[in-house]
This record gives sequence, C-alpha cells and structure tokens, in this order.
Amino acid sequence: MKNNFVIFLALLMAGCSPHIHFQEVKSTFPAETGPAPDYSKSENWAALPGKRNNADRIPREISRKGTNADTAVDVFFVHPTTYLREDKISKGWNANLHDEDLNKKTDNTTILYQASVFNAAGRIYAPRYRQAHIHAYFSKDKVDADKALDLAYSDVKKAFDYYLEHYNHGRPIIIASHSQGTTHTIRLLRDYFDGKPLQKQLVAAYLVGMPVYDTMFTVLKPCADSEETGCYVSWRTYARDYYPEGYVTPLHPAVCTNPILWTTDTSCAAREQNSGALLRRFNHIIPQVTDAQVDQTNGVLRISQPHFFGNVFIHLHNYHIADFNLFYMNVRENAILRAGKFVKQNLQ
Repeated sequence: MKNNFVIFLALLMAGCSPHIHFQEVKSTFPAETGPAPDYSKSENWAALPGKRNNADRIPREISRKGTNADTAVDVFFVHPTTYLREDKISKGWNANLHDEDLNKKTDNTTILYQASVFNAAGRIYAPRYRQAHIHAYFSKDKVDADKALDLAYSDVKKAFDYYLEHYNHGRPIIIASHSQGTTHTIRLLRDYFDGKPLQKQLVAAYLVGMPVYDTMFTVLKPCADSEETGCYVSWRTYARDYYPEGYVTPLHPAVCTNPILWTTDTSCAAREQNSGALLRRFNHIIPQVTDAQVDQTNGVLRISQPHFFGNVFIHLHNYHIADFNLFYMNVRENAILRAGKFVKQNLQ
C-alpha cells in the first residue's frame, strides 16, 4: 500500500503544482533561453506522426482498440509546465530546448500520460516550446513573468503556423492542453479559430487545468453535451469543500465541464460511471476511481477521494496534475466520439 502512495505522488509531481513556492528570480528576462525552435526539424516536436514518441503508446489493457493512424483528424497538443527545478530558474525564465533531461521528463510524463489519451481520435502533434518556468505564475515580477509566457506562446504559435502550412491540409483539428499549455491554447483559439475561417475545422478544444471564462471568446462556446463539435470543454479538479490557498470565496466562476457526463450542469456523475483512470502504471486502467460534479458557483470540478488500492494514505485536496488522468478513459472515448461525429457531419 505504501508503494501505491509513492507512485501516486510521483504522478502528481510530474507536472506543475499550484503549491510550489519559489524565491524571486534573480535573472532578468530573457537570460539563457536558447534559440527559437525550427519546427521543420522533428527533434523540436515531442509528438509528430511518423516519429516514434510516447503519445502513440496505448495502455496494454486497451491495446486491442489501437490507435487510428489513418484517422481524418489531427490533434494539436500543448503540454503543461515541466520546467520546475529552482536551480534552473537562475539560467532563465524560459526553458532551453537543448535541455535533454527536461525533454525526457516532458516525454515520459505529460506526453505519455496526457497526450496519449487522444491517439485513437487523431494524429498527434505536440511541439516542444520554450515553456515559462513555473515561477512565472507566482512571481511578484509580473512584467518579466508575462514576457516569459509571451515568449512561450510565440513558440507555440510558430509551431501551429508550421503545422498549418506543412501538415494540416484542411483536416479537422482537436486542440488539447493542460495547465500552462492551456494558457497558450486560449490565445491560440482567439488568434486562429474564434470567429475566424479556421473555426470550421475545429472538432473541439480540451482546455484543461486553467480557468476558462466564456468572456474570453466572441464566438466559441462551451460544449453542451458529449457530441457537440466546434466548441470547448474545460475543468479543474478539487476535493469537495476545498478552496485553494489565496482564492476568495466564492471563487470567480469559470466554465466547468463534467468529464464523465460532458455537461456543465450540477448533475453528479457516480464513480461507477467513470470508465477508468490512468495513474502511474501506464498499462493499468483503474475503473470507477472517482465521481465528478460541477461546482457552478466556483467554476471547478469537485470529486470524492479516489478509490484505488492504497488510497487510505492519500490526503489531497488539489488534483490539478491528475485532471486528465482521473478521467483518462472518459476523455479518450469522448475524443473518439466527437471526432467521428465531426467527420460524419462533414461528409454529408
């Protein structure tokens, strides 16, 4: 049981944690960020069709369903923050893409455990980018922090431009992201999709782990159900009756989608409706891990303590890092459903 406790915590620490506190950055922007990535080179993609990568892996228990390499849909996935170490921040606000240890961490955590959820719905494109250090979300130096996030977005935007020009060929697109990735995909949707010609190619956007307000977009709307296309879903996962440090009550309401029911109302999805979670053991799907209910007042998703062997040792309140993983199979099934629906509608 103790081993399960350690395993689950390892997963939670694989990406950015909202409770990490840092000393103020001593370097000034931009410091040693390294050159802008050239997206014509495959090494600047964490996931790219035709390149062996962890986004293509499938948990053994569902391997018979396979990936859909011939799918008519593309997935553009923007990974969350993996640039966390405090000893790195002195070198720069933004990650250097030549940092092989950081690239491996990204590939073995977020690409494997998050991007892979979409590999039966579409071909996955996930750019490496000069992500901002986690400190950018907590620093008192808002000017340089914003510059760091802007630099990161400039890479994401450049990657998307390259993808559109060289890979897309008019194919339907799923946008997916978590945490810092969602910070950037919100901007990407505004710049390329919201009321723009490209909106007609949008299957859906999975904007997870950051607050998304309906005022952020002019035309794009939250998805109303599990099959709607051309819309977006979003959620942030917390224990019931928990309020994050520094937040006021009530929290500022954001769009929140129930990733089991795929609605934004307050109906409670029982844990028996949870198709399966993917925690640390990649080949092991754990069914009926937890329930889910939208807290509309606070714009967050509420869950009960997850059910799995060793959960007695877990006393967490913020499940940010497991936003995708607690509902891995539900998200996987939904992405397949929306992709199929979109393709069918556009063939008629």
